[in-house]
Parts: sequence; C-alpha cells; structure tokens
Amino acid sequence: MANYLLGYDIGSSSVKASLVEADSGRCVASAFYPKSEAPIIALRSGWAEQEPDSWWKYLQQATTEVLSVAGVVGSEIAAIGLSYQMHGLVCVDGAGLSLRPAIIWCDSRAVPYGQRAFKDLGEAYCLNRLLNSPGNFTVSKLAWVKDNEPEVYARIDKIMLPGDYIALCLTGEAFTTVSGLSEGIFWDFQEGHLSHDVMNYYGFDSSIIPAICPTFGPQGELTATAAAELGLVKGIPVTYRAGDQPNNALSLGVVNPGEIASTAGTSGVVYGVLGHVGYDSRSRVNTFAHVNHTDALTRLGVLLCINGTGILNSWVRHNMLPEGLSYTEMNDIAASAPVGSGGVRILPFGNGAERVLDNRAPGCSIHGLDFNTHSRAHLLRAVQEGIAFSFKYGIEVMEQMGMEVKTIHAGHANMFLSPLFRQTLANVTGATIELYDTDGSIGAARGAGIGIGIYKDYDEAFVSLRKLAEIGPRNSEVEATVEAYGKWKAEVERFMAGHTNIINR
Repeated sequence: MANYLLGYDIGSSSVKASLVEADSGRCVASAFYPKSEAPIIALRSGWAEQEPDSWWKYLQQATTEVLSVAGVVGSEIAAIGLSYQMHGLVCVDGAGLSLRPAIIWCDSRAVPYGQRAFKDLGEAYCLNRLLNSPGNFTVSKLAWVKDNEPEVYARIDKIMLPGDYIALCLTGEAFTTVSGLSEGIFWDFQEGHLSHDVMNYYGFDSSIIPAICPTFGPQGELTATAAAELGLVKGIPVTYRAGDQPNNALSLGVVNPGEIASTAGTSGVVYGVLGHVGYDSRSRVNTFAHVNHTDALTRLGVLLCINGTGILNSWVRHNMLPEGLSYTEMNDIAASAPVGSGGVRILPFGNGAERVLDNRAPGCSIHGLDFNTHSRAHLLRAVQEGIAFSFKYGIEVMEQMGMEVKTIHAGHANMFLSPLFRQTLANVTGATIELYDTDGSIGAARGAGIGIGIYKDYDEAFVSLRKLAEIGPRNSEVEATVEAYGKWKAEVERFMAGHTNIINR
C-alpha cells in the first residue's frame, strides 16, 4: 500500500529528500546530497550558475539514501512534492535538454535589464500590475540571454524555474504555476494571466512559457525512465511544487493573512501573508502569489530579505571572541546586559546592499559605545538586538501595506536557537513567536499529500506539525525594548538621510 509522501527541496547548496508517513504525518527519514556544498559557476564577477543536470544527479543520490535509511520501497510512495530555489532560469530545447547552465537566484548580471524595464514600462504600471520591479528576476535573466546569447535563445522551446525543470525530469511534462510565474515577474495580477505587456516589451514569444498547472494537484506522473533511475515505480504522481520561501511558509503552517514565516541563518527572511493585492511603493519588499493564492482567494507572500543576520553573530564569534566560545555561552554573556544594551546600538547590514534600505549599503556600524561603561556583554547583546530590530524595521513595511502581524513562525534553528534574540523579537513586534520542528523537504512532502487528496485541507496536513516553543512579549521588557528600537531606528534614518547613492544589486 502506498502510504508515504516524498518531498524534495532543490537548493543551491544541496538537494534534500524527506519521507513522510502519510497517516501520521511523521517524517521517517531525510537525506541530502552532495555532502559538501554544491559548486556554483562564476565565470565573471556577479555571475552565478549551476548545471541543471547536477540537480537531477543530486536528487538521485538523495533518493537512494532516504529510501535505504527508511527501509521503504518505491511502490510505497503515494505522491511527490517539490520545493526549489527561486528566481532561477533554465532554458531547454524541444527534447527537454538544458541549453546552458541555469542562471540562479544570486546572479546579478540582469540588474540593468530590470532597471530599464522598470523605467520604460513605468514604475506605477509595474507595481500595480506586477507588484514588483522586474529587477534581477527570471524575466530579466531571460532578456540577458536573448541579448547576449542569441544562438541559445533561438533554440529555446521552454523556459523554466528550477522546480519546473526537475518536474520535467520526473514526468516528461513541462508545466509551471501561477506562483512560479509571479516570482519570475511574468504574471499580471490585475488581469489574472501571463503579462502580455511584459512579454511584448522584452520581445518574448508566449510559446516559451510552459502550461500552467495547480500548485496543489496533478502535475504529471513519474516516467518509466525516471522511476528506474530513482528506484521508484512508474506512475507516481507529482502533486505539489513551490519556491523555497513560499514552501518554507507552508512548512510552518503559514497560509493565513497576518501570519509570518521567518528564518535567521546567514541572511534573514521575513515572509508574510497578505490577504489583498498590495505592494510597497518603494519596492523595499517583493510580493508574489502564495501557495494558496487563487482567483477567488487573494493570498500573497510578501518577502523581505535582510543580508546581515546570523552572519554578524558568526563574524563576532570568530573574530572578536576567545576561540572555542560556543553560541550558547555567547547568549549567556549577552543576556547579562540590560535590555537596550546600555545604549549600544549596532546596525547589522555588513553583508551588502539592503532592498529594505532602498538598496543602500550602510555596512555594519556600532553606535553609542562608551569605553568606560560598556563591556563585551553590552556588545554581544547589541548584536542580537540589532538583528531583531532589523526584522522589526522590515515588518513595519509589511504593516504599511495593510498586514496585521499576529504570529511569527520559525524553525528551531540558527538565531532562533537564542532565547535572547527571539524574546527581543517578540517584545519589539508584539507578535507571538512559534518555533517548529520542520524543514522545506518535509513541507514539500506534506504539500504533495494535499495535492493528491490524502489531506482534505491545510489543517489536516499539518496537524502533526510539532510546536517546540511559544514566546510572547515579556511585559516587563516591552517598554525598554521599544524605546531601544526607536533609538536604533533613528540611527538607520540618519544614515538614509545622509547617503543617497543606490547600490546596484
């Protein structure tokens, strides 16, 4: 009996596979490949490419391992779900073969194309209809290929996001989703279809866009060839696909307006659900169709990326503290300083330009340091408070768009392992922080269960999602935290007022 769900997360570092027992919702095994970080091809500064076929090879290895660890055979798999790195471009010919390396999410070569389109199409038009600037997204990457590699462009049969390509490898069928088209900036939210204006502006023929399939539902079946390569059986349906950030939100049970999914690793992401069509007039955040967006039910994902989060905490540990000091010990030292860090304020933006700061690059800076009164504890607390405050600063943009922030869902990992960080975030936002034991590949497996009908709705799919902790605002600290945030925000605004140069990224 087929009673397992198989989820894949196609990342730029590795491909992860997880098996979820459908009845219990329990993850029985996970595996990833390669074991060291997957290579990124960078032929020039600002370029970032990967071979699409390498993702398929990694997926094969991860599948073999996860089946072996779980002791599960291919005939026991009921459905497959996919999560994937967003904003990439894969070009394939009529035989479904990739024509060039994929231009992945962190490649910045297409920035000038997006800037020009934003001006030529009109900023008001782009924000009202596309909800974003064309920026450095998939549509602009394709424009670069058309201009710089006309021989490749002429052979394109279909263009795909990374998840669409893996689905093609699995099923032999070329599909994409509304959510995928919106993340590539191909979707007109006013008209509810592929943007003819965008396609005409760039000179793209609509035939290169794959047919649209539902995010949840039939998306093709495993071919005999793919089944043989993966150790599965022909005919297993693919029933879910989504980009990594929308999928991460789904993995954390974030589907309703006002709910937020957050990560705080090397960089930080805040992803909130908006219940009406909206955008930020300064394009400080990006807005895409969420996994449960339909014509009848508006559900948009508002994405904020903060570059300098966990990397600041890591940098301080490795460069300013005694060797061997653990993160737990750092947290304990930081917690010994008072709320507000005695007036020390740190802007954590030391890892490049920030969209939330209008693409200006303030770097990382320390303010209010007094050599006579401040200690290591004050600095360590100011690091974590500065990171939490940067999240609040971005959340305020979402609130200006009409989002009422109620809860923040996060995995129990990275900065969210720190009691001080998560308490500070709860205090300054007024939201409840909920920590869960899950990841993207597990979420993709559960999404597949929704898509095939094993689960009747989101609540049933995530009834087994294990909440590890819940952190609400601590009343005795809220006033001091909010006051400290006000002073921190004033430092940011002083920087913004004095620096008008915008960094292209």
